[in-house]
Amino acid sequence: VQLQASGGGLVQAGGSLRLSCAVSGRTFSINYMGWFRQAPGNEREFVAVINWKGGSTYYTDSVKGRFTISRDNAKNTVYLQMNSLKSEDTAVYYCAADKSYYYTTRSWEYDYWGQGTLVTVSS
Repeated sequence: VQLQASGGGLVQAGGSLRLSCAVSGRTFSINYMGWFRQAPGNEREFVAVINWKGGSTYYTDSVKGRFTISRDNAKNTVYLQMNSLKSEDTAVYYCAADKSYYYTTRSWEYDYWGQGTLVTVSS
């Protein structure tokens, strides 16, 4: 499985961005797709996860109501729509794929990772 994240950039606080993660390879083995982020000097943290087949979602509290994770199985792509962005959302965002049959927020349990895309929110 290969993951290719894109869509990062520079945006003003209050603005929006949509990240994409193109998935290729043995996609049938994937059960969950997640987004994580890592700010300078911080550990990688969980942002959101979606069931690749069923579409159920789960978010970390700090992004609830502002971010939306979705998927387009026909395009093998997962999205992260980010609205009302804040300076504290500045980070490198990573998409990840998990073969497990239950969702997890723990980065070390994901099986495949994309290369990351930088989101910078200016205040």
